Amino acid sequence: MRCVFLLIMLCGLAIAEDGLKAWLRYAPPPMSRSLNEYPIPSRIVVLNSTMSSPVFTASQEVVQGIQSMFGISLDVDDAESIQSRIDTSKWHGNLQENPFEQFPLRLPKADTTQIWPAIIGTIDVFEERYPGKLPDLTGLQPDGFYINISSSAILILGRNERGALYGSFKYLSDLAQGTAFPTTHMSNPDVPIRWVNQWDNLHGRGRQGSIERGYAGASIFFENGLVRDNLDRARQYARLLASIGINAVVVNNVNADSGILSDRNIEGLARIADAFRPYGIQLGISCYFASPEKYGLPTADPLDEDVIAWWNNITNVIYERIPDMAGYLVKANSEGQPGPLTYNRTLADGANMFARALRPHGGTVMFRAFIYDASKLNLKANWRDDRAVQAAQFFDGLDGMVDDNVVIQIKNGPIDFQVREPVSSLFSHIRRARTALEIQVTQEYLGQQCHIVYLGSMYKEIMDFDFAVDNTSAPLSKILNGQQFDRKAGGYAAVVNAGLDETWLGSHLAMSNLYAYGHLAWNPSRDPEELVRDWTRLTFGHDEKIVETIFDMSMTSWPAFENYTANLGLLSMVDAATHFGPDPGYRVHSAIATRAYKGSIGIDRTVDNGSGYAGQYPKRIADMYENVDATPDELLLFFHHVPYTRRLHSGSTVIQRIYDAHYAGSQTVHDYIGKWKSIKQMVDVEQYENVLSRLKFQAGHALVWRDAINNYFHDLTRIPDEKGRVGNHPWRIEAEDMDLDGYVIHEVRPAVSASGGRGIVTSSTTKMGIAAATIGFPAGEYALAINYFDVATGCSAWQVFLNDQPTAQWAGDGEFKLGHSPSRSINGASATRITFSNITVAPGDVLRIEGTPDGQEMAPLDYISFLPLGIVD
Repeated sequence: MRCVFLLIMLCGLAIAEDGLKAWLRYAPPPMSRSLNEYPIPSRIVVLNSTMSSPVFTASQEVVQGIQSMFGISLDVDDAESIQSRIDTSKWHGNLQENPFEQFPLRLPKADTTQIWPAIIGTIDVFEERYPGKLPDLTGLQPDGFYINISSSAILILGRNERGALYGSFKYLSDLAQGTAFPTTHMSNPDVPIRWVNQWDNLHGRGRQGSIERGYAGASIFFENGLVRDNLDRARQYARLLASIGINAVVVNNVNADSGILSDRNIEGLARIADAFRPYGIQLGISCYFASPEKYGLPTADPLDEDVIAWWNNITNVIYERIPDMAGYLVKANSEGQPGPLTYNRTLADGANMFARALRPHGGTVMFRAFIYDASKLNLKANWRDDRAVQAAQFFDGLDGMVDDNVVIQIKNGPIDFQVREPVSSLFSHIRRARTALEIQVTQEYLGQQCHIVYLGSMYKEIMDFDFAVDNTSAPLSKILNGQQFDRKAGGYAAVVNAGLDETWLGSHLAMSNLYAYGHLAWNPSRDPEELVRDWTRLTFGHDEKIVETIFDMSMTSWPAFENYTANLGLLSMVDAATHFGPDPGYRVHSAIATRAYKGSIGIDRTVDNGSGYAGQYPKRIADMYENVDATPDELLLFFHHVPYTRRLHSGSTVIQRIYDAHYAGSQTVHDYIGKWKSIKQMVDVEQYENVLSRLKFQAGHALVWRDAINNYFHDLTRIPDEKGRVGNHPWRIEAEDMDLDGYVIHEVRPAVSASGGRGIVTSSTTKMGIAAATIGFPAGEYALAINYFDVATGCSAWQVFLNDQPTAQWAGDGEFKLGHSPSRSINGASATRITFSNITVAPGDVLRIEGTPDGQEMAPLDYISFLPLGIVD
């Protein structure tokens, strides 16, 4: 048997890892222990064995997991068929570790009188079958589970069927990490609502449904306006989510299409629900508020009797097909979407209309608090205008006026999923209605899965934020679970953009965020450092160098991204259309504003002189944010407008900190490339190449961000960088300064997106362009870095010649490699870098680049750099 196990271990590395299995690879665990030290049952005994039952799914999962990890095939029986062969005499009624002399993991085959089973089921059914054999488990909540690994049996029991499945995944995760020891363990979820919001659209390019802010391919649910015929990926997604404790998925975009409620789509949604059900995942639906008007009514007024009847009827129809539907998600009166305010009704009127339609069926309405009125904002003319204050103003006076099956779903910050925001003050305003925290796994403003940014630390920081309500300790997690305000618990909802890409999110490393979200939603006290290590072992392997390398990259990635994009509490200075590339000038007076002027910067959100947002917090927090000296440096410019020369707590000036942070952040991610290459031989080739390509892109794009932001502030303030780096690039050759034939100079907008504000493009969409330069750098070996624009309107080709000898070539195919199309224009979103190592040159050598346009992508170039060893540029 051990030989079989070793063979599995050796062969496991040869299996291609496309990412589809994610952390459920069930690869052989560490070889540091003998097989007999792993708690592997002799067979599975399953209770609640209906084929669609999560308990049945749990039994199948354990069978498959043990087969995959250890090469051992287990039989599955029901309790009655082998009742006489189960020894219950050593089962103990306590929650401590059970005493045992020896762990009889695999009894001799000749011994047919005794078995060492894994019994999987619900507490109620187990107690009916084996009365008096369990300790007092009255503290076990819905979805909670109990695991007891002792010398006589493995018990995996749930308070309900879903809990038994969660317990089985926990057991398998421990096995896969080599940590499943004899133990007794009970676990309850902190909150009942642990949802995922998919932003999937019914329609997209061609037949496939698209995903808003989706960077990993087309929708796994929709195509051509309807639910897909093949729902295999939806089923696999449910399995992944169940393994981290998620219990519901809203399958369509919050910018909802009323077509989701057509007869054909309701039938399709029922098929999705059928695919979800064995994994304990409930289906939810985003509703377009004005749907009744799309189906013939003259109004969608939530107090109109015909409108109420329409929603009651359609809800009844849905529940006839999907009796366990989780409920509705509603985006109202935000970003142009209609809502109750459209009809001069309150937000409570709108929420209660849905709640009362859902109530007979036990459904929940998640009512999003992302509500602001841009028409009332004029940030250029009015110093006190501020989008951040509006949510609390809209909900003022409504607390306690919504029904108890309404949950107010609040984004983590008052703006919009920024790299750093204070936790939304609205959580402390709503004391009677239930609330849920909305966060993003989707990296909308955080590099869109093309930049590696581990968000577990951000989630944890948000959940732990202490509002000091009534001058007592009041972390957000205690507000959400109902303890702080003595009310029913709410929960969590994460925006996730899982698509048809085999890595689910477009990047292997991005999946750590989904893994961390699920575990923190279950238990907010979990350590994000521990979670990323667990995830790495399950996804990539147990070698400590792999674990520590990915851990180091992950834990430094959020601070690094913050540093090279928007530090000190500045909001993301991104291109408005793509939310991807830098455009700091646009963001000065936009709804996501920086108010970056020549002598000062930041938003004054104080009560004394600004928008008053600081005053929306409980007193102790309000006093901190009101006081510029007490405000943490990382949020200074979110709450205060200050001179660039102001000294931070660190001792640096604001402007110097901006310069330094952008250089430090870009250097950090540049170093990731070498770190990743150091484990090349230890990870799967497919995983390695996918991650490496994205790390190279990120390193190049971080330089685009670094230069765009630093040059912008340098030009704006005329304050020099104390270290002489900004605007000083001795190893660069600007494309517009090269000898051009068939290329013309192009003025880039925004200008900071290009070095020197300009680039070059071919003069024709059909003819090659040539750019040449004579090298004047000292003789030696260099890395040749070329910055170009990879526009999503074609696939140009470039070839590099050194003294007429072909040296390198590449294609503008980032829209295929990255999984999405960042930009159709020449700007910071399409700015890209490619680097070729070990290029030897001498003074007088001639470098020539030939660019061949394709479609509307006219082989654009920005600059080239000859970089000595250790120089980033």
